[in-house]
Amino acid sequence: MMAKKPLRLNTILAVASCKCVRSILRHTGKGGGTALPGKVAMKFQKDVLETVSDGVDCIVVTGTNGKTTTANILESALTESGRNVLANKSGANLLSGITAEFCCAADWLGRPKKKVAVIECDEGALKQVAPRIHPRVIVVTNLFRDQLDRYGEVMNTLAQIRSGVEKAPQATLVLNAEDSLVSSLALDVPNRVVYFGLNTPVGDQKPREISDALHCIRCGTEYQYRYYTYAHLGDFVCPKCGYHRAKPDFAVQSIDRMEADGSRVTMKFGGETRPVAIGLPAVYNIYNAAAAIAAYVTFGGEPSEIIRSLKGVHSSFGRMEKFELPRKIMTRAESGNPAAAADATAAGMNAVVPVRMILVKNPAGCSQTIAYLCGLAEDFQLVICLNDRTADGHDISWIWDADYEKLAACSHLREIWVSGDRAEELRLRLKYAGVKTNRIHLEKDNAKLLAMMQESSLPVFVMPNYTSMLALRKVLSDATGKKAFWEKQ
Repeated sequence: MMAKKPLRLNTILAVASCKCVRSILRHTGKGGGTALPGKVAMKFQKDVLETVSDGVDCIVVTGTNGKTTTANILESALTESGRNVLANKSGANLLSGITAEFCCAADWLGRPKKKVAVIECDEGALKQVAPRIHPRVIVVTNLFRDQLDRYGEVMNTLAQIRSGVEKAPQATLVLNAEDSLVSSLALDVPNRVVYFGLNTPVGDQKPREISDALHCIRCGTEYQYRYYTYAHLGDFVCPKCGYHRAKPDFAVQSIDRMEADGSRVTMKFGGETRPVAIGLPAVYNIYNAAAAIAAYVTFGGEPSEIIRSLKGVHSSFGRMEKFELPRKIMTRAESGNPAAAADATAAGMNAVVPVRMILVKNPAGCSQTIAYLCGLAEDFQLVICLNDRTADGHDISWIWDADYEKLAACSHLREIWVSGDRAEELRLRLKYAGVKTNRIHLEKDNAKLLAMMQESSLPVFVMPNYTSMLALRKVLSDATGKKAFWEKQ
């Protein structure tokens, strides 16, 4: 832990400017005040983050997928255990956004008011953030191709994370044992390492078509697998040099039940075997839960606290987030289809349409979401949104690597709406995937998408990427009375 630094005038100016800019932005409705306040603060004091985080015990969560959900699980468990926790719940995970969170959580002299923090950190920003906040624990969830125009290939992302880890030798690393890229971080750093993973296969065991790590990171030989979980994750071994999956310290021994709203698993750690109920669905959330348990216990928390918290954990914004949308019943005249109107009226006995929003941003995450949807036992409608703005990555070629072909064979999927700046490319991708064109509708107006959802007699699932998620989430939040993404839910 760093020694206390004397207060400086520029610290006071930095904190005051950060607080004021955020307040103005939020009260004028010009955004959540996530990044700009931090940028302003750093104009007054470049290293203000190190000052306002001094004495705060930090857990940092990084990786391609699952950062927000894993951090949310940790923040919820720590809060329920009685700790006053700082967290960048808005998802602003670059240096400026993290600086803003710490400044706004400090007093006007720059002294931190909270002693524990859970920080979601962008993979490329870890090398800037870690040496400033000196985390006790760094969680690395997984590594997949993501935003190719920003990160380049996945090996570059790994190098950026390694650079951040090297600047935080005091941190315990919590690593995904099934990810050969993530596990390789332990090969050349002095940090203590704890592993989490699944001691069980998931789904079919055919060779993975989507893989960002076919070959051994040490010698280049193609990996062999005893079993897979998804993408390149699984029980890997290099037949030439022997590099292999590490034995997890926190292991899911069995997946006992997987349902639309959650899972039940059996976990083994610390010589004990425990049942764990996870209030979020899908395989990737089992990984997120395992990562959170490993980090929580490594941080010094009691296992029973986070296991209890996991039962009722809520979705992070846009990540399996559920909206109860007031249903609009069409009259026969409005519908133009008397039978459809009659069906909607009958279904309208339920006053709401359940809408579930699931953020997707790369082929691995998209394919896992599609697998989850195709495993549902009820009919549903689907909305897929795709933008190519800076926060998303301008390169959308990844959609051709995602397993949209499963949607063509999905028996419970009724119709698909495509939206966003690149909706035309999505429609083409679905056509090539084998989805019948009369089931694909293009609609770029979010207000009209909302109207469609309100008139639906079926549950609706929304698969947006980042900026399309923010825009459509605001429309859904306004319609359902949910708070803004930056407000405490």
